[in-house]
Formats: sequence, C-alpha cells, structure tokens
Amino acid sequence: MPLHFEHYRGTAIESVFEPLAALRIAVFYDFPYLYEGTLEYERAYLRIYAQSERSLLFAVFDGTQMVGATTCIPLADETEEVQAPFLKAGFDLSEVFYFGESILLPAYRGLGLGHRFFDEREAHAAQFGTFKFTSFCGVQRPDNHPLRPAYYRPLDDFWTGRGYRKVPELNTEFSWPDLGETISTTKTMIYWIRGLD
Repeated sequence: MPLHFEHYRGTAIESVFEPLAALRIAVFYDFPYLYEGTLEYERAYLRIYAQSERSLLFAVFDGTQMVGATTCIPLADETEEVQAPFLKAGFDLSEVFYFGESILLPAYRGLGLGHRFFDEREAHAAQFGTFKFTSFCGVQRPDNHPLRPAYYRPLDDFWTGRGYRKVPELNTEFSWPDLGETISTTKTMIYWIRGLD
C-alpha cells in the first residue's frame, strides 16, 4: 500500500495526539536526542499546537500507522523558552514561523520525505503573507558523546542545502531525561534560520 499524507490544523491535531506522541518517543529515543519520553509529557507539549489556529501537522501514514510527521507554529504561539532567544536578539515574534519536529521511522528514510516536510511547512508559513523568517532548533551533543553511533551523520549539510544558516548566538536550553535517567537535565539547543521567500 502506498504512503498517504494528511494535514491537520489547529484543534484537529488533537485527534492524532496518541500516534504522534508514540512516534515522537520512538524517533527521539535515538541519538542525538536520547529522549526518555512519556505520554503525559507529550500530551502537554502537543497541546500548544492544538491551541494555535495557524499551526500545522503534516503526517505520513503507511496504512493506518503514522510513520512520519512534521509540525510548525507561529513563534508568537510557542512557549517562552522557545521565544526567549529571539526576543533577546531583537526579533519581532510575529515575523517568525517556528518549525517543530521532523520525525520519520528509519525504514522510511531516504525517500525524499525530509524535503517534503520542509516544503509543506514553508508553504504553510508563506500562505499567511506576514512572516519573514522560518526557524527551527537542534540539540547540541559533543562529538565524543559515549552514545554517539559510529554511523551517525548530523543533518547540517541537509539544512544548509535548504537555505538555512546556523546561528550559534541564537540558542536556548530545553530539559528532558536522557535514556536510563529519571531526572531531566538541560541541553543546549541552537537555532537555524532562513528568510521566507
């Protein structure tokens, strides 16, 4: 059965909280996030997207199983920890569209869906005609991290090829428990940004 795609906007995202949460936990379990997730945390996190009228979830299904997903939301509708570095740098929050996760089960990688995720989010942000930038962030892990797999390749080249530039001074800290841990620890997140054509 071929893959099929669904768009969910605003409150409609609530209808797929469970499969989206399960997918996030499964994908972010791997390096570099090493995320020891819980459904309770996921529901609280995803509620922000359901409360925004201009948010988008673009999901990939293989049959009835969600195997990939990507989200975006106006930065003004995001949490304070996501907004903080932009405010500090003098950005107008109303001009930035924030890209959340792009997650895909390993068996479905290499099919061009990473580009499709960016295309969908950039088109969604552009349709409003008021946003000047799109941005996302990625976790920073040391090159010698003990759980870094030998085959791991950062996505920097892919993101640069999409026209994004890394802005090290635009950073924040998120907290979550790493694998095998029960206490959340802070991780540095660095933002990437591009002008919206």
